Amino acid sequence: MDQIDRNLIALLQQDGRLSQATLAARTGLSQSAVNERLKRLTASGAVKIVGQADPQAVDMTLLAFIFVALDTPSRDDGFRAAMAADPSVLECHHITGDWSYLLKVRAGSVAGLEALISDRIKRLPGIVRSHTMLALSTAKETLALPLPLPPEE
Repeated sequence: MDQIDRNLIALLQQDGRLSQATLAARTGLSQSAVNERLKRLTASGAVKIVGQADPQAVDMTLLAFIFVALDTPSRDDGFRAAMAADPSVLECHHITGDWSYLLKVRAGSVAGLEALISDRIKRLPGIVRSHTMLALSTAKETLALPLPLPPEE
């Protein structure tokens, strides 16, 4: 991946709907060169094309972070598989310290969050304890990685 690829990714992170003509103009490439690079970047997995729903618009406004402790590392694979399969779990991070995992989850209500914790997470084998924190508001939430933007012409 060269600097032009990084510039394309940075531009797309800023506005994923930029046309190939605009990307070409901002990077100094031809449209066909932009098209080929985007195909390669997508095929390699460096760029993922996704739609991101607004939590307010789809009534998933409750954001919570859940620390989870497992009794033994032999439970990791099963826990990870369960979290990967649960659509309410947005992120699952193996962490250091007193906890095994940190989850970022979304729910439509407190009852929905309670069901996730009580019925789906705490019933998994090896769960020793959990600790949940609710986000009261969100000052920043992004999927964009901190890549430098190319200068505009």
